[in-house]
Amino acid sequence: MHAVRRWWHDTAGGLPATFWYLWVGLLINRAGAFAMLFLSLYLTDVREASVGLAGTVVGLYGAGGAAGVLLGGVLADRWGRRATLLAAHLTTAALMVALAFSQSLLLIAVLAALVGVVHSMPSPAFVAAIVDVVPAERRSRAFNLQFWAFNLGMAVASLLAGVLAEASFTALFLVDAAATLTAAVVIGWKVPETLRLATSPADQAPAAGPAPRSLRTRRPGLHTALTDRTFLVFVGLTFVLAVLTMQTSTIMPLAMRADGLGPSAYGLVVALGGALIVIGQLFVPRLIDRHRKDVVLATSTALLALGFGVLAVADELAVYLGAAVVWTVGSMIAAPPNAQINADLAPPQLRARYQSVFYLTFPAAAFVAPTLGGVSLQHLGDRHWLIVGGLGLLAALGHLLAGPPRERHVTALQKAAEPLTPADRISAS
Repeated sequence: MHAVRRWWHDTAGGLPATFWYLWVGLLINRAGAFAMLFLSLYLTDVREASVGLAGTVVGLYGAGGAAGVLLGGVLADRWGRRATLLAAHLTTAALMVALAFSQSLLLIAVLAALVGVVHSMPSPAFVAAIVDVVPAERRSRAFNLQFWAFNLGMAVASLLAGVLAEASFTALFLVDAAATLTAAVVIGWKVPETLRLATSPADQAPAAGPAPRSLRTRRPGLHTALTDRTFLVFVGLTFVLAVLTMQTSTIMPLAMRADGLGPSAYGLVVALGGALIVIGQLFVPRLIDRHRKDVVLATSTALLALGFGVLAVADELAVYLGAAVVWTVGSMIAAPPNAQINADLAPPQLRARYQSVFYLTFPAAAFVAPTLGGVSLQHLGDRHWLIVGGLGLLAALGHLLAGPPRERHVTALQKAAEPLTPADRISAS
């Protein structure tokens, strides 16, 4: 029993109540966000759209998502985290109801693009709010639980979507709207505004050290994140990790089909990864907390590289399942340090903007992975996986090289954010 209590404390202990309400809101948000998973089937089966038109509409949803990430980051830093979350959730619920009863393909396309925008807006606001309320020493476990909730919610969403789509696509959209509205109620009822405005004397006091070059601008904004070289190196490495991860949903199904393995085999590989995350993610903090974040990220990227590289010789389901275990473990241990480094690099007044730039890596990877990966698999065959593995190993090396200067940059940021003590002011004058 003592061991169980110790594990629970290491995994979820010491986190404030506001975090848990955010966590519940995120879980409901993900578990209920299932209608768009079946958008292409809805368009072809119910609205009799062509496959090409259905693909275009789904692409508009993805394009809206890229815009929504940036918009959500800017609004969360200007309006506040709570206001942005409420606006996004309430608008999403209204758009889902509209989609449920829309018949015009043009109107559905417009609504899909708008849903893409508001679906992506909460991501930077959720993470920025977590950083606002969780002390730095506990953020790793908070981000680990956030990743767990996201994947648990997606697993629930996939199951619910299949059942509802069999019954009624209208019900699919309406239940999605109801779940989104429920998440909005939880946030509106229990989550206060977490954005710290610079109104207290401590916030207005002079800093203890010079600000890093990335913050020496007259009006810090989104451009600050886009010109922060240390941050952009980290974003670039995360983009490589995202491209590797996207192989499972874009290129791997094609490779399995070429090996004579059908959709049920692919579903089993994906289900194994999801089950590992739901069961094992809660044990990750104790595994990684004693190690440097750059070493953890290098290890995780190397595991992804190994897992996908093995597919160069895979021709049986057992090999795919074994490889899935390897790359899933890599994804699991990458999630907490990735989010924590992103939080450390972001100045408090630009926290959500930095999150929005970071989150752009995922829609970008969702475009690059299938576009280049399909050509690579077609012309190179199984050698495609050797290229993927080599890219992952280069990124692992990049994490080891970028880690020490990044930590020095974080230390400078933290020092610049500390107010001068009275003794410091006297010595400086």
